[in-house]
Amino acid sequence: MGGWCAVEREGQHLEFKRDWNESAKKTVVAFANSGGGRIVVGVDDDGSPVGVAGVDACMLRAMQSISSGISPDLARFVDIRSGERDGMPVVVVDVRAGTERPYYLSDKGPRPAGVYVRLGAGSIPASEPAILEMLRGTSRLSFERTPAADQSLTFDAAARAFADAGVAFGERERKSLNLVGEDGLYTNLAWLLSDQCTASIKAAVFEGVDKLTFNSREEFSGSLFSQFQGVAEYLNRFNSTRSTFDGSLRRHDERDYSPAVVREALLNMVVHRDYSLTGPALVSVFDDRMELVNFGGLPRGMTRDDMMLGVSLQRNPGLAAILYRLRWVEAYGTGIPKILDDYRGLPVQPRFEVSDNAFKLVLPSHNPSARPLAEAIPDSDVQVPARVSERDRTPVPNRERAITLAGRPRGVSRAELQEATGLTRSGAGKLLAGLVAEGAVARRGAGRDTRYHAARRTGTVRDE
Repeated sequence: MGGWCAVEREGQHLEFKRDWNESAKKTVVAFANSGGGRIVVGVDDDGSPVGVAGVDACMLRAMQSISSGISPDLARFVDIRSGERDGMPVVVVDVRAGTERPYYLSDKGPRPAGVYVRLGAGSIPASEPAILEMLRGTSRLSFERTPAADQSLTFDAAARAFADAGVAFGERERKSLNLVGEDGLYTNLAWLLSDQCTASIKAAVFEGVDKLTFNSREEFSGSLFSQFQGVAEYLNRFNSTRSTFDGSLRRHDERDYSPAVVREALLNMVVHRDYSLTGPALVSVFDDRMELVNFGGLPRGMTRDDMMLGVSLQRNPGLAAILYRLRWVEAYGTGIPKILDDYRGLPVQPRFEVSDNAFKLVLPSHNPSARPLAEAIPDSDVQVPARVSERDRTPVPNRERAITLAGRPRGVSRAELQEATGLTRSGAGKLLAGLVAEGAVARRGAGRDTRYHAARRTGTVRDE
């Protein structure tokens, strides 16, 4: 950096200080993170020189402050020298842009309270997305081994997961698993397992085959262990069972989605996600499919053909190793083949869509006409027919519930059926109209007084 002139003012790359203090250290951090700059100690904010009483002592304080109070080591990017301004002694601290951003105050860690950047003539805390972008662009460490922005971490959910697997989770194990770095700071891998993890998963169930109407939605954050279990339980609530009957009246039950496939899909989402990108992972359930969208395309060096063959390159090797050790993952590279095996020979197949920064898995429903239901069929004293035609496109739980409710002395209205099944207004109306056309129920009344009663047919519903 060159010399100065009398018209200089504080700005993006220049700051004046009357004396060396703690705020000067924040400025050094900001300059290192923002393209470099100069601090002139012994000059007032308006540019008036006030001088430095002890130049050597001031230079020593600045050197020690930067050496012991800023991480990573910034010494090779800083030059400290004495000078004069209008005949007054000053100390000049030149800071070049560092190559291991983010630089931060050692006692605060790599989080907004410790990472500063320049904005005009001021030094301000960096946002978490800005910190993550610095890590992505300059860190030689993997995301997993980079110090976490949040160092106030707890591990209640992780401790339970390790205990359930019979694996120790003490301080020694946390270090060996790279949850704690050589500097004693928690790593991003630790953050992923911690109760404070904000890399969430959003799950939603929609009416129909598009995203126009929500049936249910929920967001899961916290430890990846609790996120996985929470999302799995949520999806299970809406994973209906469809029953069909063969010629010998044997019932065959099939879930909309094989639980083992849902588990593999969720594990793939958790293990292969690019956690350096902000934004939640998404799981969407429609009448005919389930979609899982993850941040992060395929790992570098891996092709779509490799993925389909079961080749495995780990974006998060530390996380994958932990899940393998806890026996959550049976073997590397088996998830996609398991999913494909479940659909082998079926007319509809899973779809894999990949972009540079996202991955989408589409699982077709085994029962594309079924509506996910979270509730059980209510108890009733009416006998429901045991045999249902395989040609029916109405999901068995809804059909049986409608006939059950219609079999009550008071019958059922469209609004009551809608409330009992979670169907839309039109869906409940179509179901009742279909049952009337079949002769399974009879319509009585008109307008708001319309109700539906079980038809008096031998072998269908027992009259009370």
